[in-house]
Amino acid sequence: MENFIEKLTTAQLMEVRQFDIYCNGSKEIVPLNELKNKIAMSIIKNRPLKIKLGLDPSAPDVHLGHTVVLNKLKQFQENGHRIQLIIGDFTGKIGDPTGKSTVRNQLSNEEVKNNAKTYFEQFNKVMDMEKVELHYNSTWLNRLNLEDIIYLASSITVSRLLERNDFSERFSTGKPISLHEFFYPLMQGYDSVEIRERCRVRWY
Repeated sequence: MENFIEKLTTAQLMEVRQFDIYCNGSKEIVPLNELKNKIAMSIIKNRPLKIKLGLDPSAPDVHLGHTVVLNKLKQFQENGHRIQLIIGDFTGKIGDPTGKSTVRNQLSNEEVKNNAKTYFEQFNKVMDMEKVELHYNSTWLNRLNLEDIIYLASSITVSRLLERNDFSERFSTGKPISLHEFFYPLMQGYDSVEIRERCRVRWY
């Protein structure tokens, strides 16, 4: 990626200080310099960054971890960047395997829909939801047929998926991993391609 930091004027360098705000309270930024360079690019081109957060409505209420990352999104929003919120109404039916030692129960369409409805009400207390670009990933994932899914699956190996801590720990201890769980990170990646994200935030 082109080095935009070197092209900043003295006045524009002051604007890049927003980078310090994003770093404050963040556990990790990967890669660190790339975010700073993307901020510089957005300043030079006068084009806001697209900041993506994907959420699966697996429960009717947001928890403390959500509020931490929502406050971080608010910081981006206050600096003029565009927030892209993806409600995983499709992937929510699979269940995020991250940090789970067992297979998650799959949710029904009605459960996902009801949970998502309460999310918006709660998010509005933290962010300006009128300025948020809202997406449901069923919009594009429901369009995929079996041939599309096989093609996407060919881009990643099982050994690569097993590098994830959640899968590797279960595999090493002989705990079951359902085949459909492997599709979760694949679908997440497809979300990012579909909305052409520039940056992504998540909580741990």
